[in-house]
Amino acid sequence: MKFLHTADWHVGKVLKGRSRVEEQTAVLRELVDLTRREDVDAVIVAGDLFDTSAPSPEAQGLVMQALMALREDGRDVVVLAGNHDNPRLLDVYRPVLGELGIHVVGSFRRPESGGLLSFTARSGEPVRLAVLPFLSHRYVVRAAEALTGTAAEHNRGYAGRFAELVGALTADFAQDTVNLVAAHATLPGGRFGGGEREAQSIFSYYVEPTAFPPATQYAALGHLHRRQRIPGPCPIWYSGSPLAVDFGEEANTPGALLVTVQPGRPAAVREVAVTAARRLATAKGSLAELAAMAEEYGDAWLRVVVAEKPRPGLADTVREILPGALQVDLDERFRPSAQTRTGRGAGVVRGPRELFRGYLADRGRDDGELSALFDRLHDEVTS
Repeated sequence: MKFLHTADWHVGKVLKGRSRVEEQTAVLRELVDLTRREDVDAVIVAGDLFDTSAPSPEAQGLVMQALMALREDGRDVVVLAGNHDNPRLLDVYRPVLGELGIHVVGSFRRPESGGLLSFTARSGEPVRLAVLPFLSHRYVVRAAEALTGTAAEHNRGYAGRFAELVGALTADFAQDTVNLVAAHATLPGGRFGGGEREAQSIFSYYVEPTAFPPATQYAALGHLHRRQRIPGPCPIWYSGSPLAVDFGEEANTPGALLVTVQPGRPAAVREVAVTAARRLATAKGSLAELAAMAEEYGDAWLRVVVAEKPRPGLADTVREILPGALQVDLDERFRPSAQTRTGRGAGVVRGPRELFRGYLADRGRDDGELSALFDRLHDEVTS
């Protein structure tokens, strides 16, 4: 049996106010093309299909089209909720998509109610797949326990409860079946990609690799955006995101995993890069240096750190040189120091006009026209 492991699509994600729907469409199309080219038997999407719990109609339409395309030729498609997804929304999709052969698990379910999927792969192997969507900490540590226990006890309680759920869902794993686990969770030792939601990636949300029993031939994880293997009693992999979702992930190689497995043997894993999205990069230098390297960055989305004295229109000049610049910051060498900002006129009461002129001077923007506009606005407001 061969299947595609992907996760963390974050459809609907906006980067510095810029829509990326065209890139997201291209990325999902590349994943669909990969399943066709490799003739995979199944697809696992391990959470965070959407970037928000209230996705736009456009984002929902894009995801639905991708899931139906992945389902072509009788492939089994399994989808579970991540921490960015709305589990109730996915459960609304569940009966309709289930009729189309797409298995959706928004909330935790008992093995007999959809928590353990049993099906025969197109290649003929019987498959048992335990599905664990994201588990919110508030459902594990209840109010009474939060009042009496310590943070360390709550952390252990979360990890322990997760392990109990895995144990219940994998109890019927057998030697003659392909035994898989799909989950959206944080494991210690995992390297963060940069765009994960920090509050749901800290110690209180950690689960242990030992939660997955040795009978598991492959654990398909979502949540960490960097593709990686986690040491444990069985093959445990994060597929990573198929596109870098923010500049903290510019060093990542977006992609997915192709997994081949048969009963009684560990899975064989092949990493595949996904290249449809525009590259994210950071450019640093003076205006002249940025102009010299413009061709190097091509159509990449850029975070630019400009080494110039601040002045009106500097960011616009940078964007003329680098049209892909979404964020323009001053090099710290050219930022006004705290001493400069606070040292002038200590103890002297200054009016709005003086304060505004001091602000401009601190930032190297001694602009008489701008000061005159401020004076005019001040007069209109206070008259």
